[in-house]
Amino acid sequence: MCRNIKILFNFDPPATHDEIKNASLQFVRKLSGFHNPSKINEVAFNLAVEKITENSEDLLQSLTTEAQPRNREIEAQRAHARAVKRFGIK
Repeated sequence: MCRNIKILFNFDPPATHDEIKNASLQFVRKLSGFHNPSKINEVAFNLAVEKITENSEDLLQSLTTEAQPRNREIEAQRAHARAVKRFGIK
C-alpha cells in the first residue's frame, strides 16, 4: 500500500475534492509504476485518476459511522509521533 495515501473518511471538515484527487493520483501512480506517464499513456492515466476520484467521492459520501469525527491536527500529531519512533526524525 502506498504510504502517501491517507485515510479520508470521518473527518470534520470532510475530505476535499483535492484531497481525494491527490489520493487517487497516488493510487494510480502506484498501480501503473509511472510518476509521470508518457504521452501515449497520458490519456489512460488521467482517465483512471478521474474515475477513481469519482468512485472514491461516492464511497466516502455513502459510508456511515457512529464514531466521532477525526481531528486533522491530532491525526497529524499521531503520524508525526509514529515517524519519529520509526525513523528517529524530529
